[in-house]
Amino acid sequence: MNAAENTLAPLPADLYGYVDLLDDADRAVLARVREFAEQQIAPIADECWDRAEFPHQLIPNFAGLDVVGLARDWPDRPARSRLLTSFVSMELSRIDPSMATFFGVHAGLALSSIDLCGSDEQKQRWLPAMRRMEKVGAFALSEPHGGSDVAGGLETTVRRDGDDWVLDGAKRWIGNGTFADLVVVWARDTGDDQVKGFVVEKGMPGFTATKMEGKLALRTVQNADLSFSGVRVPEANRLPGAETFKDTNRVLRVTRGGVAWNAVGAMAGVYELARDYAAERVQFGSPIASYQLIQDHLVSILGNVTASLGMAVKVAQMQDAGTFRDEQAALVKRQATLMLRDSVARAREVFGGNGVLLENKVGRFFNDAEALYSYEGTKEINTLVVGRAITGVGAFVGHAPAKR
Repeated sequence: MNAAENTLAPLPADLYGYVDLLDDADRAVLARVREFAEQQIAPIADECWDRAEFPHQLIPNFAGLDVVGLARDWPDRPARSRLLTSFVSMELSRIDPSMATFFGVHAGLALSSIDLCGSDEQKQRWLPAMRRMEKVGAFALSEPHGGSDVAGGLETTVRRDGDDWVLDGAKRWIGNGTFADLVVVWARDTGDDQVKGFVVEKGMPGFTATKMEGKLALRTVQNADLSFSGVRVPEANRLPGAETFKDTNRVLRVTRGGVAWNAVGAMAGVYELARDYAAERVQFGSPIASYQLIQDHLVSILGNVTASLGMAVKVAQMQDAGTFRDEQAALVKRQATLMLRDSVARAREVFGGNGVLLENKVGRFFNDAEALYSYEGTKEINTLVVGRAITGVGAFVGHAPAKR
């Protein structure tokens, strides 16, 4: 047994020891993930981010961790807790939020869509290969003209034609989109005006994916513009459990909590970077860690990560108990990413001008935080979800522009 499999050192940012809630078997899994992230992702994370390239060579070793689909039952592996899967996301984000996002899109959004909404035959056809990362998944919901309003403004359409469905439209910001083997596409059925889910496979005629250029966050993630021009999707690729947007939201409810864990991991990462730098950087004859204002930044970051981690742990426990609600997902995502924004700004400030150099890593986290803050529900949308729950009154009101 590798030494990492029987020991898991506490993270500096886990001041209250939340990881101790995991049993020994789960801690061994987490130790393998940490070892992989620190030894294989960390050395190339900055270069991949700088060049906006995905490290495809890591996929076989990533797959070897066998952490895809941990929360579901497999014939050879019983389901593990959501708490473990969440800590896996945290460990990846602590080193590189881009790789954590790749994993979340594949193992969270794409796999969960098929698991929650697919038939038994579809699960048998696709999920084992996705678990082994032999087939990589993507999730296509956002559109060029629809982000927060995608539920009501979905423009991608699908119509039944014999034994097939014909897809037309476009999607935007699709993580893993340039190289995914399977893309879960959400489209509005022209027959009944309901949102339905389909699995589009790479190479289907009329389907193209174009890499988005010029991103300033999560640059390693290969976000794509997708185009569907008369793409014929067989009935066998329609997800029978995805009949309305409520079914789409079932998937988002699960994964939104995961984004909070990505935020927690990123905060843990910048806390370690800032703390270590403060101990080494000497100004005015003393390490800057000896100055009160620097200690205030470090303690504030630690407070942010600790508060967010406590919320996130409770969310994972509620997921395991089956009591998790939309407003709870929305609140933890909103709060954790707000605290992430504050934390990366403080960490960057600890580094001073050196914080804008990629070699010091904190600038990468600073930029990546903006993407985590925005995707899977903006602060405003998540605020309204929670507001509706606590007041009983929906405030999702659109205002037409004033007439002149």
